Amino acid sequence: MALDIRRFIQRFVEEAADHLPRLREGISALEQGAADKERINELFRSAHTLKGSSRMLKLTPITAVAHSMEELLSAFRDGSQVPGPDSISLLYQATDALADDVAQLAQGASPETLAVADPVLCQALEAAAQPSTATLSNAEEAPEPTAPLPLSPPVNPPRPAGSATLALSDTVRVRLERLDDVIRLMGEVLSGHHHLHTLVEQAQALEARLPGDQRSAIHAFNRDLKDSVLSHDALMSDLHERALQMRMLPLGVVFDPLAQMARELAQSLGKHVDCRVRGSEIELDRQLIDRLSDPLIHLLRNALDHGLETPEQRKAAGKPPRGQLVLEAWQDGNWVVVEMHDDGTGIALDAVRQKALAKQLLSEEQLSALSEQETLDLIFLPGFSTKAMITDFSGRGVGMDVVKRTIMDELSGDLQLTSEAGKGTRFTLRLPLSLALMRVLLIKAGNVTLGITAPHVAELVECSPAQFIDAAGQPTLILRNEFVPVVPLAQLLDLPVADTLPDPALLVVVHQRQQKLALIVDTLVDERDMVIKPLPEHLRYLPMISGMVSQGRNALVSLLHVPALFERAKHHTLTPRGVEPSGTAHRILVVDDSLNTREIEKDVLEAWGYQVTLAENGRDGLNKALAESFDAVLTDVEMPVMDGFALTARLRENELYRHKPIIIITSREKESDRQRGMEVGADAYIVKGSFDQNNLVETLKALLG
Repeated sequence: MALDIRRFIQRFVEEAADHLPRLREGISALEQGAADKERINELFRSAHTLKGSSRMLKLTPITAVAHSMEELLSAFRDGSQVPGPDSISLLYQATDALADDVAQLAQGASPETLAVADPVLCQALEAAAQPSTATLSNAEEAPEPTAPLPLSPPVNPPRPAGSATLALSDTVRVRLERLDDVIRLMGEVLSGHHHLHTLVEQAQALEARLPGDQRSAIHAFNRDLKDSVLSHDALMSDLHERALQMRMLPLGVVFDPLAQMARELAQSLGKHVDCRVRGSEIELDRQLIDRLSDPLIHLLRNALDHGLETPEQRKAAGKPPRGQLVLEAWQDGNWVVVEMHDDGTGIALDAVRQKALAKQLLSEEQLSALSEQETLDLIFLPGFSTKAMITDFSGRGVGMDVVKRTIMDELSGDLQLTSEAGKGTRFTLRLPLSLALMRVLLIKAGNVTLGITAPHVAELVECSPAQFIDAAGQPTLILRNEFVPVVPLAQLLDLPVADTLPDPALLVVVHQRQQKLALIVDTLVDERDMVIKPLPEHLRYLPMISGMVSQGRNALVSLLHVPALFERAKHHTLTPRGVEPSGTAHRILVVDDSLNTREIEKDVLEAWGYQVTLAENGRDGLNKALAESFDAVLTDVEMPVMDGFALTARLRENELYRHKPIIIITSREKESDRQRGMEVGADAYIVKGSFDQNNLVETLKALLG
């Protein structure tokens, strides 16, 4: 893929607009005798930067002049030459030549239309950089003096008097910290403006309590105050949105260098790759783009080293010799999705399991209970790699914990991994458009106001605690065919908890990837776009808090870190009281596409002494059932790839499972569905709406004898 340099010309013009005034200012200082070392270093760096940037963009005339300037300035820097009237005049002419070329580019000229660099000027600059005869040793014979090289004429012919124009750029370069200050102040103004709504409500409440004669006097004031606040709402929001847009950059600033890096790294590995970039025009906040670069480099290196095969290996596998690597982005509502996928070997699940065992991360029993997706996710553990030897590139897994931590913890995003043996691997990153301003849900729990960023909120539910079911001691809500654990948020955060649950209870259902968690809260406070403030340095050790938002005057509200809530919720799962495990070692296969449902059924069965293996769809369940022997199978009906009815029918065709118990657990209540379950060979049919752990366990006991 050829690099489209036209997209970067304007950025070069802006960069040159910074360096050209520095060059003129520095040369003027040299002319006045202020030839200190740091001044010469600054001049050299400006010329060097212009040379390097122009060379990348094939701006040959600019590169040539900047290179010759660099030679002379280098001689000044190492002391082999000292500035004099002739050399300073040459530097002025070179700066004018650069300025003329940059002005043409700013007015839309293409690189091909720039006039070639003046050879006389370049030769004069480089000749002036050569050591003078005064530096030769006494043993050497000084060469005959030669006539000085003539100074070059102006690169462009002189313009007629009165026709000179001053070309100004339509852009202004602003230091990033200044822009951040503007956005921060705009956020404070927006937050303060929202407080005016509270004052309006208080004024109206005060008006309602006043006697009739006083009420009429203040009514007009309240009305004008309310109208003024409302009229400024749209203006304030628009002003802040425009301020944020100034910090937005296209993803091309990350994607394009990555594409070039992919080709170079592949070549060094003896591989061939076509790297395709799509959606580079999608914009993200500069804060996000700066922190996105390292994770994408990690993914790129691992895809090239461990994912894509050599040309010989690809030919042997019936693939084209050139591998395909695609980096693309698209906008999905308030999210930007960034995806990197290759057509390589995919991730070897057996190698992942063996590495997990070798590192003693999990036992064989625990590994056998993991689904394919959960096994893949092991690569995000710190230091995990399936490579036998760590190299400069390393294998998938080295740095993957950094990727996960950056995307999920630091950028409030989401990360998903899919892989298919022999066909490739796909990483999908979901990122908010900006970290500066996000939709926030404010709630109260344990009499403390807290915030949850809206992208992590799935829905709000109000229901009676009587609707909760008991799943291995964990209150659980069945929400549209899915088991969702229920936890009082105050209990999760060690805040004061009421003795009894409210009826009805207010639940905030949060989600992370395929997991859901229902948090019982006291009340809803507000929902609005708010400015996210980072935690101060001394509070960044708090795992449950991801940032702060302002509420009213001088009131700060902590933002909850949703991934940390899920981790803590795992440790709040209770065990059944008064239940003695049966001690049996029956092995049960649980098949369900809902992660929550699988985990809850697993907790229930393990609490009764069963050994449980999980599968995420019918095909996965069938493969595991045929690979190992299970005493019973529990399956959902609605699943991708292969549903529960088809799975049951396929198992009954196998001699090993012809007579073993198969239980269907589903939300389908129709009698026709029950009948179909019986026809394909199910031994029991349990409807999730009436799910009861004792019923499940008693059914299993009866079927297993």
